[in-house]
Amino acid sequence: MPGLSISLLGALLGLGLVTAAVGQSDAKAPLTRSERCANLSHQFDEALETHATATQVTAAKALQRKGNRYCAAKKQAQGIRMLANALKLLGVTPNDPVQ
Repeated sequence: MPGLSISLLGALLGLGLVTAAVGQSDAKAPLTRSERCANLSHQFDEALETHATATQVTAAKALQRKGNRYCAAKKQAQGIRMLANALKLLGVTPNDPVQ
């Protein structure tokens, strides 16, 4: 009888570990810097349509161009900062998920 209890306990523990592993695999993978660049650039384009009358539009567009150049030159960290600052000039909070 004790052998059956140990086997049952082992099976339940194994099932619990499998369930925990499946739960962890459903988590979203963090975005790459390239994806973050693309998301921020897209957000800027959308924000430009609704905030076209902002006082800093020209400066914001210049920052967007710089940010896109940095992202294309594999300097995504600088590009992300530029794009985030461009959005802030339009009065928009960057939608940049934390990793």
